[in-house]
Amino acid sequence: MPEIPVIELVQPMPGFPDHARFALVQLDEDGVLCSLTSLEDPDLRFLVVPPVRFFPDYAPTVDDEAVTALGIDGAEDVLVLCVLTAGETLAGTTANLVAPVLVNTSTNRALQVVLDDPALSVATPLVA
Repeated sequence: MPEIPVIELVQPMPGFPDHARFALVQLDEDGVLCSLTSLEDPDLRFLVVPPVRFFPDYAPTVDDEAVTALGIDGAEDVLVLCVLTAGETLAGTTANLVAPVLVNTSTNRALQVVLDDPALSVATPLVA
């Protein structure tokens, strides 16, 4: 995973209008589990993972508005992160596949997008 010390949301995440700057903190040696930690309020953090390890077929299609807002030139410029809801165990942890966070790795600008795909769930089990 590319190192992205501080990312700037081009629009705040729903429900958190006062938080736009986050540090992407790696929580494990493999770079799989990360935390998006608010620089405005360090107590606010979201657990995130790149989906490829858990959902290899996950390939979100985003609209032109999101691509433009982030200044994305190609797919290689994008880091996709899924927000997790931690359960008591890994088996109880779910991933929000409906609203991934996209990070432009060139500019460190990010946006949480809401996908229009009824096949996706906001609470997809992380492990089967």
